[in-house]
Amino acid sequence: MSRLDAAPAARAMFTLDPTRTYPVLDRADGIHVWDRDGRQYLDAIAGIAVANVGYGRQEVVDAIAAQAARLPYAVGNIFASEPALALADEIARVTPGDLDHVIFTSGGSEAVEVALKMARQFHVLRGEPDRSVFVSRWTNYHGATLGGLTVGGSKLRRRVYEPLLPATPHVRTPYCYRCPWPDSHPDCGPAAAAEVEAAIVEAGPSRVAAVIGEPIVASVGGAIRPPDDYWPRVREICDRHGVLLIIDEVVTGFGRTGRTFAVDHWGIVPDLIVMGKGMSGGYAPLGAVAARAHVRAAFEERGAAFEHIFTFGGHPVSAAAGLAVLAIWERERLTERAAALEGPFTAALDRLREHPFVGDVRVSGLMAGIEFVADRATKAPFEPAMKVGTRVREAGLRNGIVTYPGSGMADGTRGDIINLYPPLIVTEADIAEMSERLETTFTEVEAELARSG
Repeated sequence: MSRLDAAPAARAMFTLDPTRTYPVLDRADGIHVWDRDGRQYLDAIAGIAVANVGYGRQEVVDAIAAQAARLPYAVGNIFASEPALALADEIARVTPGDLDHVIFTSGGSEAVEVALKMARQFHVLRGEPDRSVFVSRWTNYHGATLGGLTVGGSKLRRRVYEPLLPATPHVRTPYCYRCPWPDSHPDCGPAAAAEVEAAIVEAGPSRVAAVIGEPIVASVGGAIRPPDDYWPRVREICDRHGVLLIIDEVVTGFGRTGRTFAVDHWGIVPDLIVMGKGMSGGYAPLGAVAARAHVRAAFEERGAAFEHIFTFGGHPVSAAAGLAVLAIWERERLTERAAALEGPFTAALDRLREHPFVGDVRVSGLMAGIEFVADRATKAPFEPAMKVGTRVREAGLRNGIVTYPGSGMADGTRGDIINLYPPLIVTEADIAEMSERLETTFTEVEAELARSG
């Protein structure tokens, strides 16, 4: 028997979780995927906010094939390629303010690494070599690399790697459902921003390189949106202390929240903005960092090379995919579509509040988090051993819907959510179908929880 004919348990793939059987996807079209047994799933997470323009876009496939035939690779520290140059121009055109200098990576985690390294070298070039501290926020996620985990705020994802991670100050994230500043709620923007400034002062303002955060918290917290005055206040604090502001838009960028970038909700311009996921629609690995003019100027004025290289950064085929995806995104006005569908999306998900274990439903554009609680009155979370978010994901797969669980948002170890990031091409009918499948799923999970006591 050949390896290809072997039973799944005997195959060579090192799956992330050895305790579960992974459905093997075979094909996809629109907002649906099918496994090799023919089961259909409504992909309510767009492959974790990746397949924003939907599956089966032939023009993207054609662009990839044409570029692979013409020039499949160019080493980035020796050559440029026309697709990468053109994509950088397109991104610079849609980013806020003067975020006009773009460097490419293979994905979001790599892009976070680039942003951290660029911020550090920026200060060194400007004669401030002591600036090496990054102020981060709990509950935020910034990738799976050691650098990303260091500034990341998921205690569960950091736990096993903690001995490898440099000490980094973390502050609390504005989170209205479980407000860390109850005396200020719901106007906690000043208190939350003050905590960022306190961390800068405690570390020593002349030692802090940057503050990093998700504009709207995604996978770990489930669409946690701050008060409207929070990010403008943080921007002002960073400016006052000579600290760069890095905003991680890997999930929220390119229309997900009903704006081109989530920072556009508040009219702020970060010094570095991190991108990934939806910018290539899942057709090729792609991430990027856009830097403001003054960041680029620090390198140009001193004739200094950025001390960094990724083998596949600026990959011509990935850039060609990105160009084709951005053309679809603009032509079909998918950002405006996400904004217009926020109301119907919210209404469809709000009906799920009838289930006693649904504590909160949070929606921004076509990004949602549904938080589960053991007691709605007290907001008490389930114990981690119950794995409620995971139960919902697995029951959802049985009912033909793909969701993404998160955990730990309540207190670092407890708290369960599912995230929803449907492709930006969804219709109101698709949203209604999503709600129906979730309704069936939640009813099934509630019965499981009742049986388990």
